[in-house]
Amino acid sequence: MSAHDVRTVRTNVRANVRTVPGPCAHWNDQDADFIREILDLVGDKWSVLIIGTLESGPIRYSDLADAIPGISQRMLTLTLRQLRRNGIVTRTTYPEVPPRVEYALAELGASLLTTVLALAAWSADHHAEILRHQTSFDSATAT
Repeated sequence: MSAHDVRTVRTNVRANVRTVPGPCAHWNDQDADFIREILDLVGDKWSVLIIGTLESGPIRYSDLADAIPGISQRMLTLTLRQLRRNGIVTRTTYPEVPPRVEYALAELGASLLTTVLALAAWSADHHAEILRHQTSFDSATAT
């Protein structure tokens, strides 16, 4: 099967999905691919934590790393790069010795902040309930 045939098959699948009521029905193939790409970025756990951490304003790289437990230097760097690429985060370098670099939410990132904080609040509000479901599921599937 050629690359064109594969794209056609994928397109037809999405076209079929769009005939079913739901959020995907509103988007054409080009938009669906873009939306998936952006949701992969902003829905990533590290992106959510970085965006939430930047709520209080500009922060240095090392302070950002300290504020997000468990994130590796590599993941922080990669995630910040992708957030910058998509206009969600800005990076400012100050000509000092040693150089100081700060990250902040861009206007686009600030518009996403409410959604990110709402998602985090929902997670916190439902923590006990989700934990009960996980425990119940794990017990049921262990047998």
